[in-house]
Amino acid sequence: MATMRDRMTAYIEGLQDYIVAALEAVDPSAPAFTRRPWDRAQGGRGVACTFTAPSHPTSVLEKAGVNISMIHGMLPPAAIKQMATEHASLASRADSTGSLPFFAAGLSIVLHPRNPSVPTVHANYRYFEITEAAEGAGAQEIVGWWFGGITDLTPNYFFAEDVAHFHGTLKAACDLHGPQLYPTFKANCDNHFWIAHRAERRGVGGIRFDDLCDEPHTLLTDPHAPRPRTPDEIFAFVQACADAFLPSYLPILERRRDAPTDERKRRWQLLRRGRYVEFNLVYDRGTKFGLATPGVQAENVLMSLPETARWEYMSELGTEEGSEEAEMLEVLRNPPREWV
Repeated sequence: MATMRDRMTAYIEGLQDYIVAALEAVDPSAPAFTRRPWDRAQGGRGVACTFTAPSHPTSVLEKAGVNISMIHGMLPPAAIKQMATEHASLASRADSTGSLPFFAAGLSIVLHPRNPSVPTVHANYRYFEITEAAEGAGAQEIVGWWFGGITDLTPNYFFAEDVAHFHGTLKAACDLHGPQLYPTFKANCDNHFWIAHRAERRGVGGIRFDDLCDEPHTLLTDPHAPRPRTPDEIFAFVQACADAFLPSYLPILERRRDAPTDERKRRWQLLRRGRYVEFNLVYDRGTKFGLATPGVQAENVLMSLPETARWEYMSELGTEEGSEEAEMLEVLRNPPREWV
C-alpha cells in the first residue's frame, strides 16, 4: 500500500496540472504558465508553475503561481521541541539533542488578477511527517504527522454575492466531514489575517487549519462531534478542501474579469496589494518558515507577492464616506461576518 507521503505527492502533482490547465483555459490568448522543475540539494524537489505577462496588458491574470514542493531532510532539536508543544507523540523527544528526519509536501497557489474588481485568492495545502529509525535495515517509523490547509479571498471591492459564493463552496466541502469544521476553521482564518498595525484584516477570510492529525486538536474542542480522525479521513478532508478551490473562485473570476475599471480603481487595487505585502512579510508564518528553510529558493517563497503594489502617505482613498473603497474598508475593519 502506498505511503501517505506518496499519496500526497501524487495528489498535489495531479491537482497542480489540473488547476494550471483550468487557468490557461480561462484566457487562451494569454501566454501559458511557465513550468520550472527544481531540486533541493539537501533533499527533495518541486515544480513552480508561474504566470506573468508584462507585455500582454489584456491578460486576465497579472501574476500567478501554482507551486508544489516535496522536500525532506533533518529537523533540528529546536524545531522538534517547538512542534512537541502541539503534538503529544513528540513529547518524549522534546528535549532530545539529536535531529530527526522529516518530510513535507505541499501545494501553494496565489492568483493576482488584473481587473481591480476581481479578488486575489490564495490557497495552501500541506502534509508533514517526522520519522525515526526503526528495527530493520533502513526502516523508518513515523513518530509525528499532520496536515494543514488554507484558502482565503482578498477583494479590493466588496461584492456580497462573491463572498457568499466563496464561503458557501468551502462550507459545503467542510460539511461533508463534520459540522464543526467550517465554523471553527473560518474563525481561525479570520483571526489569522489581522494586520495589527493597520487595524484591519487582509481580506474576507475563508478556512484555515493546521496540526490536523489523530491527536486532540486545540480548536476542535468537542470530543464527540464528528470530525476526520484517521490519516485516510483527514487526507480525504484535505482533498475535498483543495478540490473546492477552483469551484469557489472561477465563477467570481468569470463574473468580474471584464468589469469597467479606471485609474482610481487601479490605484486602489495597488494600495490594497500593499497591505497584502505587509501581511506576508511582517506576519505570515509560512513565509518566515520558507525563507528560513535551507535550500529553498526565495523566489518560490516570495511567489505570493504581487508584481506591482503601491504605498501612499495618508491616502484619501477609502476615507470618503459612501465610496466603494470606504465600503471595503468597513468590512475589513469591523468584526468578521457570517457569510453563509
